[in-house]
Amino acid sequence: MEANNSSTLMGTAGGTFLSIVPNINSDDIAKTIILASIGAIVSFTISLLLKSLNKKHKK
Repeated sequence: MEANNSSTLMGTAGGTFLSIVPNINSDDIAKTIILASIGAIVSFTISLLLKSLNKKHKK
């Protein structure tokens, strides 16, 4: 039963992926990369800022 469920899941995931791929434009990929980079930079900066504020508050 487990193997059948796993193969169904893999088949569904593969079919979903293959149906999405033709609809993705290179512009969408570039936009996603840029937005992910900005999000990571902002998240990292805020983490450092909060860590710094937390150290100052504990003193």
